[in-house]
Amino acid sequence: MADTATAEEAPPTPQAVMREARRSVLPDGIEKAEAVRIGGIDQWISVRGRHRDNPLLLFLHGGPGFTSLPSAYFYQGEWEEFFTVAHWDQRGAGKTYALNPPDKVRPTLSIERMVADAEEVVTHLRKTYGKKRIVLVGHSWGTVLGVKLAQRHPEWFDAYVGISQVVDLPRNEALGYEATLQAARADGNAKAVAELEALAPYPDPKDPARQLVNLPKERRWLTRYESYNWRDRSWHGAEVWRFSPDVSDKDMEARDAGLDLSFVALWGGLSQLDFTPVKRFACPVFFFHGRHDLTTSARLIDPWYAALEAPSKKLVWFEDSAHMVHEEEPGKVLLRLVQDVLPLTRVK
Repeated sequence: MADTATAEEAPPTPQAVMREARRSVLPDGIEKAEAVRIGGIDQWISVRGRHRDNPLLLFLHGGPGFTSLPSAYFYQGEWEEFFTVAHWDQRGAGKTYALNPPDKVRPTLSIERMVADAEEVVTHLRKTYGKKRIVLVGHSWGTVLGVKLAQRHPEWFDAYVGISQVVDLPRNEALGYEATLQAARADGNAKAVAELEALAPYPDPKDPARQLVNLPKERRWLTRYESYNWRDRSWHGAEVWRFSPDVSDKDMEARDAGLDLSFVALWGGLSQLDFTPVKRFACPVFFFHGRHDLTTSARLIDPWYAALEAPSKKLVWFEDSAHMVHEEEPGKVLLRLVQDVLPLTRVK
């Protein structure tokens, strides 16, 4: 008797399932990911949304070099009901890192070059999708670019939203170090206390190179006692990225390499940055901040916000978050975007 059994097909991977589940099926939906010539090099931009007429939102990732694309599927799906969402892998980050020779990109990495790139990205998006203004959202390092863009081109933006907003980096680093050392002492962690005390003075304003060497040592323990996510020291970022429908293992290798490259190149200028002299925005501004954030200290946002003038402004505290607000409380972020920010996109 002939064997009529056929080999069973291999089950689809979780990434393939997610990719198919997220596929745009509406006639006016947008699902586009491509390399665009920005600042003289190819840079990766991904755009997704269910309706072309929806407002356009650009998300500026943190780091420097910490592309948000690998985890975006985890929190962004519902955003796409109301906004067309663009993610840009910045110069030296993620898929953009993989598209260009690192030795040629490294000398070009500076805050001013990154701002110029961001200007080109916004111009490209506005032209491509026919939007006079867009919503600008920055996270952590991305808020540095966000503030500079909003200051230079307020007419481009319906609103600027700073998630885990950078305010005063020298003061921020001092506060994070002090809080981490205090937490280690309270925890009776002799190893952490010894390693942190060996870093003093931290930060070191007289020796930026020493500060860069000490930064990962300080961040190791800051992560231990804040863990980016409030009350979850394990943080599930790596597991979330592993199932991402938007990136491959090679993309993640590029992300890690780009993170190393970008931090070394940009930290010198970034470590001296202070936005406290900024007193006015000419577009509406919102700040979403985790109450327990040590990475961009929650203690700095209140006094700066109080001194700011803007057409409209709002500070929203996320009581169950540390640094990764949009991943820790995604429902509340969506609610605030829809209730507070979306109406501004309808103002002509």
